[in-house]
Amino acid sequence: MSYAERFLDGYLDAWRTNDPDSIRALFAPDATYRSGVRDLEPATGADAIVAHWLEERDEPGTWSYTGAVELQTEKAAVIRGVTTYTDGPKSGAYANVWLVRFDDDGRASEFQDWWFPQEA
Repeated sequence: MSYAERFLDGYLDAWRTNDPDSIRALFAPDATYRSGVRDLEPATGADAIVAHWLEERDEPGTWSYTGAVELQTEKAAVIRGVTTYTDGPKSGAYANVWLVRFDDDGRASEFQDWWFPQEA
């Protein structure tokens, strides 16, 4: 299994559980994380990423995701998908494109999510 496939599986598991240890395990200690294009200053460092994630968390059962690794090298990947929220202010479908760069251990050293509402 590639770093990208392992990251996607782990990310989805962490998203479903919001477990701090599962989130932290995905990222290098000095990783950067941007959860949207308007994040001008990324969360930097695994602890800051966990805090940011939990502050913006999606509750289990309020979303679904379909997607896959589109492009990958040993050190980077582009993952494309669709997130559908069934509840709350985010209700609707959103297209996602994730850029992930990996360190030598396969943890994300950089994560950037570009998302936008999908047209009906």
